[in-house]
Amino acid sequence: MPAGNQALGSIIWLVMFAALMYFFVIRPQQVQQRKRNTMLASLKVGDRIVTMGGLVGDITQVRDVSVTLKIADRIEVEVMKTGIGWKKES
Repeated sequence: MPAGNQALGSIIWLVMFAALMYFFVIRPQQVQQRKRNTMLASLKVGDRIVTMGGLVGDITQVRDVSVTLKIADRIEVEVMKTGIGWKKES
């Protein structure tokens, strides 16, 4: 087999590997990040959320980078938006 064909074959395998990595790793992660950013931007007072630490509460105040959660009667905590795991659907 000539050296040129062998080099071309190696380049084709490298391009195929890069395409597989893009479609199976990078693209799904970008889609998930886009959905998370949309969820964080849509937070409003009254939403019930779960933090990454496991706290469940209702939003009482929304700020630029944080929210205030009511987790029990007369108990409110401030949580960074980056610490929110997901919004519970009612």
